[in-house]
Amino acid sequence: MTMASFPAGLTKAAQYGNTIKSIGTYLMQYQLLPSERTQSALQDLFGCSVSEGTLFNWAQELHSNVEGPEQNIKEQLTQAPVIHTDETGLFCEKKLQWLHVASTLALTYYQVHPKRGTQAMDAIGILPEFRGRAIHDSWKPYFSYGCDHGICNAHILRELTFAHEQDNQRWAKDFKELLQRIYGRVEDARQQRKTSLPTRTLRHHERQYDALLARALRQNPRQRGSPHQRGRKKQTKTRNLLERLRDHRQAVLAFMYDFGVPFTNNQAERDLRMAKVKQKISGTFRSPLGAEIFCRIRGYISTARLNGVVGQARKNGLSAFDALVRAFAGNPFTPAFNYAE
Repeated sequence: MTMASFPAGLTKAAQYGNTIKSIGTYLMQYQLLPSERTQSALQDLFGCSVSEGTLFNWAQELHSNVEGPEQNIKEQLTQAPVIHTDETGLFCEKKLQWLHVASTLALTYYQVHPKRGTQAMDAIGILPEFRGRAIHDSWKPYFSYGCDHGICNAHILRELTFAHEQDNQRWAKDFKELLQRIYGRVEDARQQRKTSLPTRTLRHHERQYDALLARALRQNPRQRGSPHQRGRKKQTKTRNLLERLRDHRQAVLAFMYDFGVPFTNNQAERDLRMAKVKQKISGTFRSPLGAEIFCRIRGYISTARLNGVVGQARKNGLSAFDALVRAFAGNPFTPAFNYAE
């Protein structure tokens, strides 16, 4: 009788290796297949009759293996010069919770929390420690943190379009064209390898901004409540937009002053999109642990890749599958940047 020893990493007669674990986890956590379809795929392709419990155990093992990289991602984000932040609703145990994201081109961190505002952001712990510039959609809780801010101008442009087309606010069209014109100048300067606009150009655009804003505020005065009305009178969407443009001019024009600041918050929105696809395909999360597992693994996979088109390497250069194999082997990818350089 000829007998061989088990391959490295296998210690029992009935045990799956890291490759099949990585494939199963890849199908569920990256390609977002439900567990039943993942079981079917593994059976058809490899003849493996894997139970739903086994798939969950693999995900738990990976969740444990990438805890260190997740903490590293979190620490790197607090040191980054610019981060993108956003949140979206996510159902867990049939209750609406919130998926929060903080990301850059090279880092992604997710966390699910029952709350949407500062209570959740404090618990996550990135924004309280962050001292760079946070790009967001101008939701009020973000401004409670002492970092610099940048407002997503894609949101601003949509609101200006609404004010012009639905409320017949002619100034809104001029304001939209001004922001787009400034962005065009910034992009032209980048193409010429410049790092800033001339001071004279900056002052010119600031005066244009202020003049349009003053005109719009005169046309949309703040509505006053009656003396007998309790609380503040609700303002129109246009007035609320104008007050944001007035109070946060530096954040709206941050992309003009600093070429390292993006014009939109599309990075965070892209990072959240796959979680919405996951919910659409597979439904809600059954437990907080399941949601936590998804967030940690998805953030790890996203960070391990470079941004690019489908079929090219993303985030930091590893394919999703290679990143999973490394994690199961006990050698997960860990990002390392020196922002002081």
